[in-house]
Amino acid sequence: MKPRDRVAAALDHLTPDRCPFQATFTPEFAARLRSDLRQDAGGTYNPHGGGNSYELELALGEDLLLTSVGWANSYYQDGDTYVDEWGVGWRAVPYATRFGPGHYTEPSVHPLADRAALSAYRPPDPGRAELYVDSAAAIRDFGEDYWIVGVTVTTIFEAAWALRGLERLLMDFIEDPDLAEEILEIPYRYHLAAAEQLVRLGVDTIWLGDDIGQQAGLLMSPRHWRRFLKPRMAHMVATLKALNHRLTIAYHTDGCVYAIIPELIEIGIDILNPVQPVAMDPAKLKREYGGELCFWGSIDEQHTLPFGSPDDVRREVRERIATLGAGGGLILGPTHHLQLDTPLENFWAMTEEVTGRTRAGGSG
Repeated sequence: MKPRDRVAAALDHLTPDRCPFQATFTPEFAARLRSDLRQDAGGTYNPHGGGNSYELELALGEDLLLTSVGWANSYYQDGDTYVDEWGVGWRAVPYATRFGPGHYTEPSVHPLADRAALSAYRPPDPGRAELYVDSAAAIRDFGEDYWIVGVTVTTIFEAAWALRGLERLLMDFIEDPDLAEEILEIPYRYHLAAAEQLVRLGVDTIWLGDDIGQQAGLLMSPRHWRRFLKPRMAHMVATLKALNHRLTIAYHTDGCVYAIIPELIEIGIDILNPVQPVAMDPAKLKREYGGELCFWGSIDEQHTLPFGSPDDVRREVRERIATLGAGGGLILGPTHHLQLDTPLENFWAMTEEVTGRTRAGGSG
């Protein structure tokens, strides 16, 4: 099967020739992997799929290619500190692993921390033609053979709290809900426009979402989710599917979100990502929601991939395919961008077990 046919079968709850596979990487892990594959260094790898060459994905036998427009592309820019086009200030936070030093980036300056700044604030323009050049090229060059995913994650809540500050926005939900609504509208309108353009260009799936879950539950009450986020997400899903009735919608949130899964289905979500097994039981999800949802992810990036053995990884892959993937409905992959603490032996055990491809090169 072609990769796009394999994904289409899985999303139709049919059993493909093998389970579809997708993975992304932090820039440091991508550089390490490129070295292991003896690929040219290339530019900085974007784990959200903005401007990548797709050399890694093609070499690994991945079935989905990501192309991203939106605030999430602000992650992993150059410099120890920088300010993105939204006015959000970022800082690099270093960490150490046995495979070398890495870093992640986090918002540190919030341009709407002072509510008085809102009246003068102007977000970036989602209608700029240059934002979609890479997406159009990905569809043109790979759309016949691969499943193309238009990424507009950090759709509402995450970009909004980057503008306002997480604690301030959560307090606004209670103390000043009108202000919260006004701030949430900013990223919502931007990402809606971006997603509409990606659908018009011809992507197969739109990937929405915000991290609203913790290990044991939601970051906010279901009541607040229903007021502030659900109506916007429902409108966005309906708008996008009206443009293309064959479009599938993936929704990303880390953590435990049992409380809202029936409502995600209600508003038209087709695929739940990333299915963290430490937060939600994959077999339970399949049993209770597998007739209505597909699943994307599920390989543990907190324990198994960084700290397990290659045999542990292979066992987990087989278990997920046998449970979440029974009768189709699964795109297998790690539950986060692969990070520098993951041994390459474990990464190769995952990819070889799901794709059947032997290692493409390198020493381990």
